[in-house]
Amino acid sequence: MASSHQSASSTSSIVRRTLVVGGVVSAVGLVLSSSLFPHASQAQQAPQQGAPVTVAANAVAPVTPATPQAPVIVKGLPDFTELVEQVGPSVVSIRTTQRVSADGEEGDEADEQMREFFRRFFGTPIPKQDPRRGNTPKKGGEQGEERPRGVGSGFVLSADGYVMTNAHVVDGADEIYVTLTDKREFKGKLVGADKRTDVAVVKIDAASLPAVHIGDVNRLKVGEWVMAIGTPFGLENTVTAGIVSAKARDTGEEIRFIQTDVAVNPGNSGGPLINMRGEVVGINSQILSRSGGFMGISLSIPIDDAMKVAEQLRAGGKVVRGRIGVQIEPVTKEVAESLGLSKPQGAVVRMVESGGPADKAGVEAGDIITKFDGKAIDKVADLPRLVGGTKPGSKSTLQVYRRGAYKDLTLTVVELETDKPKASAKAEGNKLAATALGLTLADLSAQQKQELKLTGGALVEGVEGPAARAGLRPGDVLLAIGNVQIADIKQFDAVLSKLDKSRPVSVLVRRGDWAQYAVIRPTSK
Repeated sequence: MASSHQSASSTSSIVRRTLVVGGVVSAVGLVLSSSLFPHASQAQQAPQQGAPVTVAANAVAPVTPATPQAPVIVKGLPDFTELVEQVGPSVVSIRTTQRVSADGEEGDEADEQMREFFRRFFGTPIPKQDPRRGNTPKKGGEQGEERPRGVGSGFVLSADGYVMTNAHVVDGADEIYVTLTDKREFKGKLVGADKRTDVAVVKIDAASLPAVHIGDVNRLKVGEWVMAIGTPFGLENTVTAGIVSAKARDTGEEIRFIQTDVAVNPGNSGGPLINMRGEVVGINSQILSRSGGFMGISLSIPIDDAMKVAEQLRAGGKVVRGRIGVQIEPVTKEVAESLGLSKPQGAVVRMVESGGPADKAGVEAGDIITKFDGKAIDKVADLPRLVGGTKPGSKSTLQVYRRGAYKDLTLTVVELETDKPKASAKAEGNKLAATALGLTLADLSAQQKQELKLTGGALVEGVEGPAARAGLRPGDVLLAIGNVQIADIKQFDAVLSKLDKSRPVSVLVRRGDWAQYAVIRPTSK
């Protein structure tokens, strides 16, 4: 019995120890679980050191709800098949030829060079010539042999046979051939071409042609899908697609381009840029490339600008633009700061054409044109765009910034040819050495003022150091310094003495009929 009692007692002790150990292990596990996976309400705040930790045996951590996801905006890629079927028949291929004299060996060599050009640049062989024509010399008065000159694209503008393309596609061509998608080929007549916008219109003798639909460029958005159809490297009806990368891309030319990443290569020029509604929104015109081939940046002429040009070409064969008779350059940051402008914007007048609209209105060389007909001139290229689009004979208002103040001038826009620049003046009269600026100056004679149509100024006789680094030359005439107009070298010296010699000095320089600002950094003492 004693033995049995001891055995039972021992067993009971073992069970108690096991339960105690198990309870401790469970408690430790709960504590660790609570530490590693805290409650949501405790996630942002750690318990204070030394504070008791209470563990509920049956506690269940709540599940934090997931953040709602934004709806998917773009689903899959667009299908262009219907667009190709709709617009494809309106796209044409254009090849141009030039008549050249064929005179034996020289003609054979030129022919081989042309073949090599086509093989390397277009990837296609040159169209074979009629063997019956040969390379025999032509009789007096007979036209030369017709040779291929270039390949491009275009699109049907109207059902009666007007076709739009790039001016550079048909430039210098003696003959123009237009091929439709149904393989019919027509000889085209050049209605007109405008090199400044690179737009041309060709007429073919055909009717009931499938004309394109013209889109609204203002509705075009960056990131929108667009498509191009053309004849790259002579491969007819080639379709490529991409997105609009930017709008109103300014390259310094008369128009602002639509930038895309649509693959455009030699031969695509003149073809349409098409939106997802099947409308033409641009003419593929240029690529930016270091290799000569497509590198991801294509530029298209906005169709609204192209249509304005096409209307004038169809009406009169040329584009009439307005002119105000000035030559301009950009406003640099340094010039803007030195003249007190808040930012570098506007167009600096370098030259005023004698007897032109600007001259009659009182515009002076050195003026900064800031507005035209109430529209701000942010970049120098804005002014020729606005003036060019103004009908000759219209009255317009210029806002100019002159010597620290704004002034409004009224003029009549006309078509005006530029005059040839006059020669630089020669030194006469008193002299002044402005050593801090590196200038040697002289007064202008009465005859020089009359020839240059000036009332005052200081003639540059010599330059060195700071003036030379600023680009000044002997023969230049200084019209103003530090935004103050000067009459002679005495006034120049008086104004210079009041300026801070440690800061750059702006001077208005007349060179021939041109004027521009220069910034001279004085020699530090």
